[in-house]
Amino acid sequence: MDQKQLKQTATNIRTGLIKAIHAAGSGHPGGSLSAADIVTALYFEEMNINPKDPDMKDRDKFILSKGHACPVQYAVLAARGYFPKEDILSLRKLGSIFQGHPDMHKVPGIEMSTGSLGQGFSASCGMALANKLDGSPGRVYTMLGDGELQEGIVWETAISAAHYKLDNIVGILDWNGLQIDGKNDDVMKIRPVDEKFKAFGWNVLVIDGHDFDEILKAFAEARACKGKPTMIIAVTVKGKGVSFMENKAEWHGTAPNDEQFETALKDLGGEW
Repeated sequence: MDQKQLKQTATNIRTGLIKAIHAAGSGHPGGSLSAADIVTALYFEEMNINPKDPDMKDRDKFILSKGHACPVQYAVLAARGYFPKEDILSLRKLGSIFQGHPDMHKVPGIEMSTGSLGQGFSASCGMALANKLDGSPGRVYTMLGDGELQEGIVWETAISAAHYKLDNIVGILDWNGLQIDGKNDDVMKIRPVDEKFKAFGWNVLVIDGHDFDEILKAFAEARACKGKPTMIIAVTVKGKGVSFMENKAEWHGTAPNDEQFETALKDLGGEW
């Protein structure tokens, strides 16, 4: 895909996840919208995957460690062809496979059931180590939220991945600066994130998480880095693309009402 196609795909994914959250009457739009460009680049350009064979041997894997943002993963999986797009409109409904946190046993393309923050990152480290032991070329990509860095298990994982020289794992920090209770800096300061991961032995890249050139360049640099894991710190905007949601912590876990939903669709201008 070229830049124009990637941007349109990300816009459509944002539209799909907003439709799903509105239909559910609950969900997490802010952090789903901020992550849309990154997951679009992963699923449509970077990763070796096959929607027709989700369990393909030696595939690359994506783990959404901030599992509450699963609407964006459901939307990108649907856009990539893992299941029909209209299916995700059953989000959080009784009997639906598309619940408020992803289920690896029910949803095609979900590699890890996540929700308890930090555990997806930890599992990713185990997957990357297993690939090394098995001689598999598969790479592991995992996305964390910035508030998630306040969990101790994140730093245990950071130590382990560096110790085992896991150059086949790429962490992606969706750094929109906000979490459920407000600004990271007010709740529990996590800065300087880049220096912390460097001190733990990681290759660290800081990018604009909404610029596809920078995103794809970072993935290429991560592939070229040998002997250590890579953390991509992607500076993003919570609620990206929806005017009244951007940079507002209150949209961490609130669904739009009917009027807000119509405004959001107009702001995005995507198709689903």
